[in-house]
Amino acid sequence: MPDKSSLQEKTAKYLCSTYVRYPLAVKSANGFSLYDFDGREYLDLLSGISVCNLGHSHPEVVLAITRQAQKLIHVSNLFYQEEQVALAEKLISTCSLDRVFFCNSGAEANEGAIKLCRRYMQKIKKQNRFEIITLTGSFHGRTLATLSATGQDKIKQGFDPLPQGFKTTPFNDEKALDKVISQDTAAIMVEIIQGEGGVKILSPGFLKKIVHVCRRHDLLLIVDEIQTGMGRTGKYWAHQHYDLCPDIITSAKAMANGLPMGAVISLEKVAQAFDAGSHGTTFGGSPLACAAAIKVLEIMERDQLVQRAWQVGQEALEIFEGVRKKHPEKIVEVRGMGLMLGIELAFAGNKIWKALLEKGYVLNLTQDTVLRLLPPLVISRDHIEGFAMTLEILLRDSELCQG
Repeated sequence: MPDKSSLQEKTAKYLCSTYVRYPLAVKSANGFSLYDFDGREYLDLLSGISVCNLGHSHPEVVLAITRQAQKLIHVSNLFYQEEQVALAEKLISTCSLDRVFFCNSGAEANEGAIKLCRRYMQKIKKQNRFEIITLTGSFHGRTLATLSATGQDKIKQGFDPLPQGFKTTPFNDEKALDKVISQDTAAIMVEIIQGEGGVKILSPGFLKKIVHVCRRHDLLLIVDEIQTGMGRTGKYWAHQHYDLCPDIITSAKAMANGLPMGAVISLEKVAQAFDAGSHGTTFGGSPLACAAAIKVLEIMERDQLVQRAWQVGQEALEIFEGVRKKHPEKIVEVRGMGLMLGIELAFAGNKIWKALLEKGYVLNLTQDTVLRLLPPLVISRDHIEGFAMTLEILLRDSELCQG
């Protein structure tokens, strides 16, 4: 039987060292709990980075996967498949867009959106416009194109020369946006909430400005909903909190509750740019992943998990704000939307993060100072209160609050 120590040794020996792994070896998971090799239980407030919205090993999703695996796992996109059509219909019913291209991940979805945008400008609009504008602090993926689109220099080091055709403009800066637009600009690509960027929310005024600029210059608006979609923010899609009508949205992460799944969802006029042979994927939209995603959407609707995410999220913000008021010198800000939550500390938070893990709470530390919580949408207020109480106690320890 493997143990944590042997897993660490073999991971170091056989796997590429591309991750700074948490000091936790997960043996199994169920609901909102993770279990290590010693049988210790941890409350999962990360959900596999906003993936397992229904919690781990949801019995109905497991059953749907099992039944589909016995029926049909993969045949490729050369064939008509009922699972793809059923899922596409359900996805389209949650938004105001028209067509879906299925893929395997968020990076692939964003890559597909970039390709669709450029092809639309060249093949449909007959214009040689190719440039994509993104925001500082954004994160759009780790393929070469999505890495170029990402507004964080630290993750680009060592990969030059990066693909051209991308510009970044400052977050929430309306004046700077006007200056970055050129005759080559094809689209503006944004996250409504920057997750990796520190749970930073775009202001309504800036979003209104983005829409105005897109209309004025006839640009496409791409909204990256990889992390914010599928009910995470208290709407099916984060852009639905605002008066936005994107031309393209991208989705992944929580679509199939753990199976690799992604999608590019677009308006009909834009989707026309993808014709036979212009884009493709071997595994995207597999019957297995589609069956899981169909069941996910069914459960979300039946159990009203989108509405629940908003309600519990509002309660969480109130609870965390109470902790901030007790420690105003240690917590800069509490922010979030639905169950996408951030607690910004006034100091480097690695010690606090480790202490929380030792207390049995799994969450993320991003941008060095932001405790990021992405719990399953089935999380309870009691769990949130327990975490908040533990955090409040830890903040009393001055040694843990030294960066």
